This record gives sequence, structure tokens and C-alpha cells, in this order.
Amino acid sequence: MKKYLVTGAAGFIGSAIAQRLVNERHEVWTIDNLSTGFQANIPEDVVFIKGDCQDKDSIRQLNGTKFNAILHFAGQSSGEISFDNPVYDLRTNTESTLRLVNYGLENGCDRFIYASSMSVYGEVEDKAISEDHAAKTLSFYGVGKLASENYLRIYESMELKPTSLRFFNVYGPGQNMRNLRQGMVSIFLAQLLENDKIVVKGSLNRFRDLIFIDDCVNIVMGIIEDKRSYRGIYNVGTGVRTTVKGLLEKMMEISGVCKDIVIEKGTLGDQKGIYADISLAKSKLGFKYEHSLEDGLAKMILWAKTYL
Repeated sequence: MKKYLVTGAAGFIGSAIAQRLVNERHEVWTIDNLSTGFQANIPEDVVFIKGDCQDKDSIRQLNGTKFNAILHFAGQSSGEISFDNPVYDLRTNTESTLRLVNYGLENGCDRFIYASSMSVYGEVEDKAISEDHAAKTLSFYGVGKLASENYLRIYESMELKPTSLRFFNVYGPGQNMRNLRQGMVSIFLAQLLENDKIVVKGSLNRFRDLIFIDDCVNIVMGIIEDKRSYRGIYNVGTGVRTTVKGLLEKMMEISGVCKDIVIEKGTLGDQKGIYADISLAKSKLGFKYEHSLEDGLAKMILWAKTYL
């Protein structure tokens, strides 16, 4: 049995990773402020510290525990919301990283996995985007994620072994269906199943790379002890380009529910379109996704109909 700190285990991705680690009989700790997640999402037997990862008092409650790895998945995770309070966004996404890295190095943990984002790229060409593409972020959220990546790069000279995973649009069962400002698939699906219309902020021609939650958990689990991933930055997506229009059509087809679509003005910092070049993760880490969009949506819709 090993010991892991998974921050944000009340949230969507963090809870799924924590559950997998618990299933494999590891000891898991978490820090979460429950601002967007739910305590009920935290798997049973996880040691829960309610607080902010950027807060000294929360870090102090770890009591000098030595972890085999720190997996940092807590933080404000919406480009749109980052404009509401840029200082909070910076603290929760960047200051938190610094505090956790320092805690790890001071307590014998040099392995650090960071949940970064496609948002670091900003506005890009209509082609698969690789990790070496220039980063021109459009949101404060993207700025904070990129800053954390750069801090981790500098900490490598201090014996840290970090890996940054640039997640594209993650979706699946367990996503927060009540937060209509975060998560493209969950936002549209909640409206499709509960509202009389679907409001789309921006063009139907916008496009994204949509990856199912289980595939994200698989790559995280696969790299925790994989030395090939150390000191690397990797896209986590499918490489498949899906338009908003195409996504809505698939949702309606699979669910059997049809609603009118209303187009409104786009949001600050929203990317027109982006999808991943995942060749680096494939060649270096052996990563491959297992769920097509159709399969993933079918599972999420089945879950959502019982959840909502």
C-alpha cells in the first residue's frame, strides 16, 4: 500500500482518481474547499482536510505526512469564471502549486502530477495542436495554469519530478450538472434534459476535443511511477475535432430528447476551437483512449437521467 495526496477529491476528475487509488488499496488524502465539488464525492476512507491548497493552515494539517506522490487536481477550473476574480484564480491555481511542491520537497516527496489545461494554448489554428505550440492564453485561468507549469520546470533543478497533463474537454458521469459555467458537455446536457431550450454562448461552429473521464483516469494512473513521464508536459485528449453543433446533434440522437437551440454572445476568454495532437503521449507513454464520443455520451446520459 502506498500513500497519495490527491487534491480536489470532491471534484470531478479528482474524485475519480481518488476512487481508483482507493480501489487499489492505497491510502489517499485530499484537500478540498468544496467550492464547486461535493463532500459526497470524496471516496470512503479518504482522509479529508476541508480548506484551500494555497492556505498555510490547510497544508499544516498534512502533519508532515510523506506521500509517494502528490496529484494536484484542485483549483478553479473555468476560463469564464476566472474573469470574476483573477486574484483568487491565481491563488487557487498557482500559489497552491507552489505550496504543495514545497511541502512535498520538505517531506520527502519529489513526485508531482499537475492538472494543467488546453487553455494554456489560447487561440490557435484549425489543426491538431502539439505541446510545442506557442502558448498565447486568452483567460486568467490559462495564465495561472501556464505559470504553474513554468514553476514546475524550474523546480526540476531542485530534484522535483513533475508531470503536467494538459487536459482537453473532460466529460462523463460525476460531472457537476448544476454548474452552468463550467464543462461544455455537462452544461449542454443539463439544459437538454431539464430546460425548455439550450442556450449556447458563441458559435455552433466552435470545436473541441472531448475525452471521457475514464480515459483521463487511466493516463494518470499509468504515469504515477512511469519514469518516462517525469519532467514532461503532455496533451490529454483524443485528437478528434468535434463542433458544438455536432455535439448537440449526438446528444439529442442518443438521448432521444430534442430542444430548440438559442445562440447568445460568447464569453470572455473562450477559445474558438482547439483539438489535441496526442502523438507525444502515444509514442512516449503508450497512451490511447478507449471511449468514442458516442460511447462516452451514452454512459453519461444514462447516468445524468438518474442524477438530475
